Amino acid sequence: MTGTTYRLERAWVGGAVHDDVLVTVEGGRFTEVLVGRVGHLSGVATPDKRRDPRPAGDPAIPGLTLPGFANCHSHAFHRALRGRTQRERGTFWTWREQMYAVAARLTPDSYFNLAKATYREMVAAGITSVGEFHYLHHQPDGTPYDEPNAMGLALVEAAREAGIRIALLDTCYLSSGFGEPVQGVQVRYSDGDADAWAARVDKLQPDDTTVIGAAIHSVRAVADEDLATVVAAAQGRPLHVHLSEQTAENDACIAAYGATPTQLLADHGVLGPLTTAVHATHLMPDDLAHLGGTGTHACFCPTTERDLGDGVGPSRHLFHAGSPITLGSDSHAVIDPFEEMRALEMDERLASRTRGHWTAGELLDAATRAGHRSLGFADAGEIAVGQRADLVTVDTAGPRTAGTGADENSAVFAATAADVTQVMVDGRVVFEQGGRGDIGRDLATAIERLWT
Repeated sequence: MTGTTYRLERAWVGGAVHDDVLVTVEGGRFTEVLVGRVGHLSGVATPDKRRDPRPAGDPAIPGLTLPGFANCHSHAFHRALRGRTQRERGTFWTWREQMYAVAARLTPDSYFNLAKATYREMVAAGITSVGEFHYLHHQPDGTPYDEPNAMGLALVEAAREAGIRIALLDTCYLSSGFGEPVQGVQVRYSDGDADAWAARVDKLQPDDTTVIGAAIHSVRAVADEDLATVVAAAQGRPLHVHLSEQTAENDACIAAYGATPTQLLADHGVLGPLTTAVHATHLMPDDLAHLGGTGTHACFCPTTERDLGDGVGPSRHLFHAGSPITLGSDSHAVIDPFEEMRALEMDERLASRTRGHWTAGELLDAATRAGHRSLGFADAGEIAVGQRADLVTVDTAGPRTAGTGADENSAVFAATAADVTQVMVDGRVVFEQGGRGDIGRDLATAIERLWT
């Protein structure tokens, strides 16, 4: 068989950790996956197929290897806020004013530099696909750039150079809140009306590493009569929406429409298996039924939700209702998929005062397979024949992971992004241990130039 064969000391394949896994990669995909002394093609019941002898020189990868992670909710420019917005008391709304100050400063060039460094940080953490919830579209006065998608294209190019796939979730944002006109820096976000937004997005083109999706910023920013336009423009593609992150949003929506945000989205055909509700923190029982009954994904961002004091959402209830759970880093107070997985369980423990809500396997599935599907990369997130060849290897002998079993529980409940030693995306090694120093320097340069 042609291609490159790798020997994995341990790997999470088919929902379990196995020793001595051999994978062959060709054209950026897995063409063979063999497990243990008696191997089998992943997904095909051939237990009598014995492994063919392989040359001793096949590349060996020590440690525990996992599928690539999907970061399903990112605002790349928020990375410039880390360590700055945590210094004072306040709420989500006071934090938003500091975020707006950064949004006012960005140009296509400075956004490219910041996003590239941020995406490189993600890659070093094991993230192989990112969902970029993109609403910073125009010049500071609201005038379109000569290339109307200059800011979005800067993000796509930043992802390409960082070695990460991107789902550009181009966001419709038309109001400062329930029909009120946009204000201040928000003029950069707005296309004026939903048809103009759809026409601009239609000019963006996908490719093998880029999905062009859509987003409704929130029920605050897109009026009920405009929701159908966004849904139509997103037909067949991922559609994401911030949902019930704050109780103030729920109260205002009920006052404006006589319905919760979830009910409003359900009434206008927004929900469904291609839709992701981001945060979904403050939900009523009927909201759970609407989201779960339609198979709408729910993306939790635990490190951001705790940083902003948002609250703890009903992740397990949503999962039982039928919503696949995914994970994101949102404001990038932390970029660490291991911490996001772990926090989903730990937050449930704090809210319920009981333990054991999520298994490590369920959390890994949310961070890998389910996450990639919610972004439109249905062929990623598993070490299996035909899937994109993404491999994330974790050191199992470091101070955080030593003695923890070197299994899925080690990955979820012990490891951190700092334990990632190698990352492969589409068959190409894009990060190796020792490369974090360069990433830190690039982040420092991009952020310092933005603030000066």
